[in-house]
Amino acid sequence: MSDADALKSFGQSVDFGKTAGDYATHRAGFPPAFFDLLTTREYARAGEQALDLGCGTGTVARGLAQMGLEVTGIDPSPNLISEALALDAAAGVTVNYREGKAEATGLPGNYFDLITAGQCWHWFDRSQAAAEARRLLRPGGRLVIAHFDWLPLPGNVVTATEALILSHNPAWAGAGGTGIYSDWLLDLAGAGFEGLETVSFDHMQPYSHAAWRGRIRASAGVAALLSPEATIEFDAELGGLLAKDYPDDPLFVPHRVWFATGRLPFD
Repeated sequence: MSDADALKSFGQSVDFGKTAGDYATHRAGFPPAFFDLLTTREYARAGEQALDLGCGTGTVARGLAQMGLEVTGIDPSPNLISEALALDAAAGVTVNYREGKAEATGLPGNYFDLITAGQCWHWFDRSQAAAEARRLLRPGGRLVIAHFDWLPLPGNVVTATEALILSHNPAWAGAGGTGIYSDWLLDLAGAGFEGLETVSFDHMQPYSHAAWRGRIRASAGVAALLSPEATIEFDAELGGLLAKDYPDDPLFVPHRVWFATGRLPFD
């Protein structure tokens, strides 16, 4: 069961717009090595038309624009799009953002060379999103479904943080991840993509104590679901846990970059 399915089964509604400020400020985007791989493998080329599904605050969309692609981003949250526009302006790039859903974008078909979905595929109706991606892509176009996940290892700050989240929100389904999503390959194959590949590498992401607290507030299990009062209580406890058990500042938090990709046939 995906995070999204588990949360729906508990009747919970995730709204990342409630935590858009923390999301924009503290959630680390994909590292430069991810974009380097897209370039060296020729999955992304300057001048191409790209669409970033579930773009959030634009971390993937902005990275593609910095590589010289013409980028459209789509997300259902106007709050996240507002944060993305501010971050793009600071970075000196332009992305065309639209409010909408990955399963029915309303965008013209047979138009895009590349479609990306970073850290969001599990929130979609995956078969519908894959079918929509097929409709939107030109023959030979590529879909990249990517994740950048923290890794809970024995005794590390991620494991302790996940335990604290569960103590405040037992319905949260995001603990214990490995950063590997083999089912996404079935989604690609089912929509008719071919030449399927996966790529992964691990990365140590630095976080100050303040940034880690902000990152966790911006997770699906905390401010996107809990009340403001419950979020404040959680954050205070996390601050105490870091000061007591993980005093090094910055923290170096293990993450895994993983993506699955396939292309449409030319015929």
